Amino acid sequence: MEFRTIVKTGENRGWLHHSDKVLLLGSCFSDNIGAKMNGALINATVNPMGTLYNPMSIARAVKRLIDCSPIAGQDLFMQGGVWNSYEFHSRYSMPDKQAAIDRMNQRIVMGHEALQGAQMLTITLGTAMVYRLKATGQVVANCHKVPQHEFERKMATVPEMVQELDDMLSRLHQFNPAMQIIFTVSPIRHIADGLGTNSLSKAALRIAVSEAIAGHSDYCDYFPAFEIMMDDLRDYRFYASDMVHPSDVAIEYIWQAFQATYLDDRSALAVARCERVYRRLQHRPMSSNRETVDRFNADTAIVVRNLMKEYPYLTHHPELQKVLG
Repeated sequence: MEFRTIVKTGENRGWLHHSDKVLLLGSCFSDNIGAKMNGALINATVNPMGTLYNPMSIARAVKRLIDCSPIAGQDLFMQGGVWNSYEFHSRYSMPDKQAAIDRMNQRIVMGHEALQGAQMLTITLGTAMVYRLKATGQVVANCHKVPQHEFERKMATVPEMVQELDDMLSRLHQFNPAMQIIFTVSPIRHIADGLGTNSLSKAALRIAVSEAIAGHSDYCDYFPAFEIMMDDLRDYRFYASDMVHPSDVAIEYIWQAFQATYLDDRSALAVARCERVYRRLQHRPMSSNRETVDRFNADTAIVVRNLMKEYPYLTHHPELQKVLG
């Protein structure tokens, strides 16, 4: 007798090789899986414009990355002592306007190049709730603590989201025809909206994704991260202390399910091997004995060189290059 509802993800698609380049966009869940990929030494670029939550903002970000369209001075506004963009996360806001513009445009160029060279793109939708700036009608990706009365808050309809996602997918496929696209719905609950509204939002996202990818099924897929969290790991022991975000154990479980669904057979051993090496790279010897530290660093360099011999495409990986100086 099974005492769990295990979510089946189907047969392995073999869409991802360890040497591939991946771009991840969307909510915090993209950050989590992106961190797992980077920990496996997969060439993963995560949210070049910062964390994004609603489909409209994600679609707008994708358009800017495809076009490599730069941010201009009129796109920024002063709030809280820093210059902000409604399209970027606040981590890119800065007190100096030109510095903020330069930093954001560097991220746009990086995102354009990552999208152009990616074999896989993952898009995680967080919420169907959108904040529209009353003055311009623009849907914002981040409110930057601008007073709430400046925005109209509304849940996007399923047809609106389907249209945005369908148009976005067509543009993406035209821009990079070789790229596979994976959608997920974030399991993180937006409790500030209320649990009832959150449930409606997640349901709307799930329907919109299903309808949008139906016409792009040869290069699009849906990965059930939301269902795994809600139906398989439905216990608060799989949540962080805020009881909203998945715990490290839950993220690892979903990462294993993602690998089993998309990673080709030859890459499974590479991921396991690289994760061990990455953990070693993060380790700092506790000993104050210089000889002990030097020996550990020398052994680490040997491990890295052996890894590069086995997987030559890792030769220029920045984490490994740090070790070799």
